[in-house]
Amino acid sequence: MEPVIEIRDLVRRYGRQEAVNGLNLDVAPGRCYGFFGRNGAGKTTTIKCLLNLLRRDTGGIRLFGMDPVRDEVAVKRRLTYVPDQVAFHPWMTIRDWFDYLAAFRERWNTEKEQELLRRYELDAQRSVNRLSRGERMQVALIGAVCPEPELLILDEPTSGLDPLVRREFIRTVIGAYQEGDPANRTVFVSTHLITEFEGLIDEFTIIDRGQEVLSLESDTARERFVRIRARFTEPAPALEIPEALTIRRDGREAEVVVNGAHDRVVAQIEALQPEEMAREALSLEEIFLATVAKPRAAA
Repeated sequence: MEPVIEIRDLVRRYGRQEAVNGLNLDVAPGRCYGFFGRNGAGKTTTIKCLLNLLRRDTGGIRLFGMDPVRDEVAVKRRLTYVPDQVAFHPWMTIRDWFDYLAAFRERWNTEKEQELLRRYELDAQRSVNRLSRGERMQVALIGAVCPEPELLILDEPTSGLDPLVRREFIRTVIGAYQEGDPANRTVFVSTHLITEFEGLIDEFTIIDRGQEVLSLESDTARERFVRIRARFTEPAPALEIPEALTIRRDGREAEVVVNGAHDRVVAQIEALQPEEMAREALSLEEIFLATVAKPRAAA
């Protein structure tokens, strides 16, 4: 199938600094795609290039098979975007804001709008100028899903939400959006709150300093990235394991994180005769930390 998002050798500079340097990425229809990286890694710059809010220096971008510069209107009518800092016309109410957004769309799910306003106890007649940061993000996300676009682009969409609300909001809003037409609704989400999206992300790319570090399907990543824990009867011996991403020793315990080669590493540790040993898959957040940070060993 033709990718919803296709990026080829994207480069974007700010003066002499390369914010994005040779990035390649494909997002298939119906996927929830995670875009992970530390602050300043190039995530927001990439998204703004996708949306033609920034002009790329070199490289190719296609959305729905179209050029977002030449076919900007045709592209943007099929997607919605929520930035990390949302802004409204300050004289509007929530109702005014939704009516304004709906005027530019062929579709608007009024039932979904009313359901979400009730669920999050938001009064449609309330002034947007009197909303908290978390409430502003809730209103922006509701406004993004009600047009039922083919592509939902989110840049740190839950950073302003109360921790008690975040997880439920992700499930009820983003999860429900995809479930409405799972084969054709695609989510591209840039976030540092990776744990909150753990159960939704189908595939992800990690970038660092503007370059791709890792792209994998989530299930494949969990199979490859494994933590091996061992406990010894005496202080844990020094471990020389070239395949290890991280090695940590603490008293009688040792912990090794590997990307593949699990059986060979397990056999190597078993040869040292630990009294206990276990292995477990890493979460997506742990995979991100192991991939980007890559501390080698700690005594």
